[in-house]
Amino acid sequence: MGSMGMVMGSELERRVVELVTAKQKESPVVWAMEVGNWVEAVPSIELGEVLVSQLCFQHNRPSLWKFLDHALSSGLLCPLHVLSILSSRVVPHRRAQPEAYRLYLELLRRYAFSFGPLAGDASKEKITESIDAALQLSQTFKVHVVELGHALVLFFFSVIISLIDSTLDDWGFKMTSRKRPRSAFGGSDNDMEIDSMESQNLKIKEHHERIRKRNSLLAIEVLAKLTESRKSLVLLRLVHLNMPERFNGLLQRLRFLKGRQLASSDLNSALQLLARLSANIHSVVGFKHQLNKHRLFGVLLDIGSRKPVFHCNSGFGHSTCWVRFDIYMENAMDGKQLSIKSFIDILAEGILTLQVFNQASWQETFLELWLSALRLVQRERDPLEGPIPHLEARLCVLLSIVPLAIANVLEDKIKVNSSSIEGDTVSGNMESGYGDEMDGKANTSRKQGLISSLQVLGNFSGLLCPPSSVVNSSNIAATKAARFVLNSKNEKDASGGGSDVDTSIKSGGDMRHLIVEACIARNLIDTSAYFWPGYVSASTISLSDTSPVQKSLWSTFMEGAPLRDSLIKSLIRTPVSSLAEVEKLYHIALTGSEEEKSAAAKILCGASLKSGWNIQEHVVHFVVKLLSPPVPPNYSGSRSHLIDYMSMLSALLFGTSSVDTVHILSLHGMVPEVAASLITLCEVFGSLKPASSNKSSIGDESSVYMVFSLAFLFLLRLWKFYRPPLEQYITERGGAVGGVLTLEYLLLLRNGHTAPARNETNSSGDQLESASREPMYIDSYPKLQAWYCQNKSCIASTLSGLSSGNPVHEVANKILSMIYWKITRTGDPSSNSSGPSSSSISGSPADTGEDMCQRPLLPAWEILEAIPFVLEAILTACAYGRLSSRDLTTGLRDLVEFLPASLAAIISYFSAEVTRGIWKQVAMNGIDWPSPAAILQSVESEIKEILNAVGVNVPSCGISTVMLPLPLAALVSLTITFKLEKSLEYIHAVAGLALENCASGCPWPSMPIVGCLWAQKVRRWHHFIVVSCSRSVFRQNKDAVAQLLRSCFSSFLGSLHASTSSLSSQSSVNGLLGFTIADIGACPSVAPGFLYLRSCRTIHVVQHVNDVIVGLVAEYAAKLAERCASTDSPRLKSSQASLSLAIAKAKEVASLGASLLCVAGGVQLVQELYRETIPTWLLSSKEEKLGEANAVSCVMEGYAMAYLVILSGSIEWGIGDNLPSRTLSRRARIVGSHMDFLAGVLEGNISLGCDPATWKAYVSCLVGLMVNFAPVWIREVKVETLRKLASGLRGWHECELALSLLERGGPSAIGSAAELVYVLDGV
Repeated sequence: MGSMGMVMGSELERRVVELVTAKQKESPVVWAMEVGNWVEAVPSIELGEVLVSQLCFQHNRPSLWKFLDHALSSGLLCPLHVLSILSSRVVPHRRAQPEAYRLYLELLRRYAFSFGPLAGDASKEKITESIDAALQLSQTFKVHVVELGHALVLFFFSVIISLIDSTLDDWGFKMTSRKRPRSAFGGSDNDMEIDSMESQNLKIKEHHERIRKRNSLLAIEVLAKLTESRKSLVLLRLVHLNMPERFNGLLQRLRFLKGRQLASSDLNSALQLLARLSANIHSVVGFKHQLNKHRLFGVLLDIGSRKPVFHCNSGFGHSTCWVRFDIYMENAMDGKQLSIKSFIDILAEGILTLQVFNQASWQETFLELWLSALRLVQRERDPLEGPIPHLEARLCVLLSIVPLAIANVLEDKIKVNSSSIEGDTVSGNMESGYGDEMDGKANTSRKQGLISSLQVLGNFSGLLCPPSSVVNSSNIAATKAARFVLNSKNEKDASGGGSDVDTSIKSGGDMRHLIVEACIARNLIDTSAYFWPGYVSASTISLSDTSPVQKSLWSTFMEGAPLRDSLIKSLIRTPVSSLAEVEKLYHIALTGSEEEKSAAAKILCGASLKSGWNIQEHVVHFVVKLLSPPVPPNYSGSRSHLIDYMSMLSALLFGTSSVDTVHILSLHGMVPEVAASLITLCEVFGSLKPASSNKSSIGDESSVYMVFSLAFLFLLRLWKFYRPPLEQYITERGGAVGGVLTLEYLLLLRNGHTAPARNETNSSGDQLESASREPMYIDSYPKLQAWYCQNKSCIASTLSGLSSGNPVHEVANKILSMIYWKITRTGDPSSNSSGPSSSSISGSPADTGEDMCQRPLLPAWEILEAIPFVLEAILTACAYGRLSSRDLTTGLRDLVEFLPASLAAIISYFSAEVTRGIWKQVAMNGIDWPSPAAILQSVESEIKEILNAVGVNVPSCGISTVMLPLPLAALVSLTITFKLEKSLEYIHAVAGLALENCASGCPWPSMPIVGCLWAQKVRRWHHFIVVSCSRSVFRQNKDAVAQLLRSCFSSFLGSLHASTSSLSSQSSVNGLLGFTIADIGACPSVAPGFLYLRSCRTIHVVQHVNDVIVGLVAEYAAKLAERCASTDSPRLKSSQASLSLAIAKAKEVASLGASLLCVAGGVQLVQELYRETIPTWLLSSKEEKLGEANAVSCVMEGYAMAYLVILSGSIEWGIGDNLPSRTLSRRARIVGSHMDFLAGVLEGNISLGCDPATWKAYVSCLVGLMVNFAPVWIREVKVETLRKLASGLRGWHECELALSLLERGGPSAIGSAAELVYVLDGV
């Protein structure tokens, strides 16, 4: 076959040569007619190659060029094919053959876009191969060119590059290889050699030189003309989006030309043409396809991609489209949820995402961020008193987390593909510095936006009023600014630090002063902020001028003052002011005396950690480092070096165990690092025998048992071990719906360096780094691993019996003996009590010598291993009446006194037994067990009032007999014996959450009973306990969840009124989350959004949240659309303004829905939304309650649902590509499966149940929103799926949208996108 083809080609060439030589006088039309009979099919590839070979340059005659022209215009030849091989032959010889080059340029001008679809795959394949071979496209662009459309794009781009390069060479400008990437053909060095040879051999005449000069101008003129066309914009945009480094090379050439305009007379004559060409090519960067505005879908996407119409609420200037910020922050304050990822990174990603979706300026973005953070602080104005994060954690968000997140955004630490998202920024690293220039402009814009936002923030006085506990700090900040201004006016050096002032001066400071100081401390802004109008009042300057400057305590410390009691107490209460002070404390904690080590640890964990906002990240960093102290120099010995740090570690663990402090560490993303350090401490101290047992571990801060217990309970708080087995093991498609957190996963995060390392940046040196960066695995900690495996076994199944010779059995007997001996010593074992024992953990009588003899001296791990068997024995004894309830409680309390870490084993065992349901119910009657009867009825009434206030109505179930499962009764009886002291916060933090989790998982009214028992003990916690009890209603009640979600929507957006089909005007973030956490009165009242955020992660069937939110979004969107559309026409008849308002409101609906959905179930729930909920919603038929829905209502419903889907995915997966590979893989898989589903419906393989208008709107808007806001996602979808979607869109006459989709599909979709050029209207 190959031989036959060569003969046929040779014969055709022979005939063509004979024709052009023998019949020169005949018309090219006659030639074309005759040649047309020789070819088998048109356009003919062989004929094109023969003609070009003759033109270059054996028979370079005008008649043959005319024949070529006629053959192209008549369709005998393929213009793309002929121009490609002409380009490779003519351009390199343009100097030797100036006439041929001129004629080539004319053909290029005429036929560059004169082509249409080719029939037959074989013909396309041959032409593609010929073009690729002629221009060496595959080698030049490092791609495999197999599609004709792909060849078209690369051909057009190569021609532009080559003509510009050739013109530069002709004008005598030489760009080095560093400045100019290699062009496809026509290299300058080769040109010089060929032209020189040709010049000598042919002795080019003078008029040839004039032609060459005209050709240079003609080339630029042709390029300017070609790049004006719409088709060229499309082709060049494909290069810009999918090969940005190549497009940057084109821009680089244009800048080079612009910089040489005055250096050449040739350039001066071509200035206008060059300006046209440059403008045309630069227009590609910001080019966007114009959708069909005569169709409603086009109007939706056009308006939806603009900056939203914002509406302010309640005089606080807040747009409801930014509600995600408020929900982000309030959700982060949930004490039951410790984030394993830095909230700094989470917030930075959220800033970038919302800025893109809201098409907002950076000033507006940062302003809304500050307002949300200020509302978070103000919500703590009248807090619920209880074991939850309070003001310290909220101030941490405002004054530390938010500035650090902004720093990430300013420094571009969170990378987003800006060129794809914004459409007007060139991405890629360019050696010329152009990319850096663009990034610099972007950063300048962001920084200026930050400054402007802080200036405007002064207008929101209602949010800037400082809480009483920070009034002094705000006054100090204001006074510092006043002194700086005064000293500047007096032309003196600035003096007086933030703490070297007279704090008695009433300087009128507010929260903005603290915010500005936090920003200055992190170099986000400079001290010029002190001179902003109105920032410092004249009265403040006057006061600061007359007030004396006091020497700070930290200055005294830095000067070498010893750490005595008075100084220690003062430094604990006063936050540090510099990194040097923190580093000195760190070194003292490692190298000082035992007393100094302990004191330094206490100081670091005091106000410096909790309220040292300006350098809080550094304090956090050093505190975490101290949890893994380094091996001292020249240390030798078999025992662990950690034992020598026991006093320091004890103080450090006590200091970091408070609820607010643990939450602050979590916000800074230190959970994996802290967990890794605690694992090592637990392994070491849990393996040691205590030196003596002459007193309770409680109160002995430096005992082995105490250090182990502090570390162990802290570790279990991070692990959230107290979840019952049912919650831990619900899985869906291999993923845990409940969000299981294991020790292995925490170590995996730590090993992957997911904990932020930003704190190391400004430290004094790497020598301070003490924690080993070697990977950690649980297998390396055998004692912990053994307990870990045993704990999981106890949760999964009941205990198996132990033989009497088993070592664990012997330890269990020793513990039982200790418990029973203590019981017999404290009273009659048969007596019962209606309430808790009068003595508590921190108030038990001192142990006697006899007590000491009864306490086993064993390592903590051995005791923990035996405790489940001890618990089974005493619980069984109580169940069968051999042990009274009081003695059971006393025994449990004694066990916790002996080893506080045993509380974890007690909680784990009792929680598992409660869920098994095998133990009898016991009456909480005040005889055998404590009774809640005194306040149970009133608490139930208060719970009902709280629920009714948020629109939740649940049936009342009367309580005839107050009963609890025996393990739960024992657990609550134990916990109410604990005294509420600061020193026991590490115990309450574990017991409280575990007890609530266990009780809320039991049938109603277990939680109110437990709550009442605690409310009777701690009356000041009454409101907190009642609110906590009200949350348990939503755990298993789907109707209650649906009602609460509806209240969230109505409180935020306003109520839907069927009579008017409109939204009421009462809507705000404060309506959703409340001005304060709770309105404290006779009965507390909480906002529906706040109640939802504290309840949503405990909902048993969390998938139900998806269904409810999707239904509410659809309902609200449809009602909104009724304002702006007629009921009998698919055409838009409402005004542009009303439609814009409806679209803005639809966005608000979807934004709220996405935010509420993501906080409830995170990635798993979003995955469910894409895979199950939305497909089911589209496939299900909808029953219209108010008659037939009008077409625009259906369209708006589809738009809102598309926005919900895109935004929820963006929240969880981000919109960029600089993400962990696991996240990218999951996003590609889930988004790809959803797009496959849509493509299947478009192909007719799946039948829909929704309205066709809703379906079309959903698909069109989903694609449009993805193109505008998440274009990186499109590259992750299979090309075949993109082709199917584009085909469906073309069927709906949405060609521009189809093209926008394909052009972002990556290099593999270039060919498909280019083929759509054929259907573009006009050129």
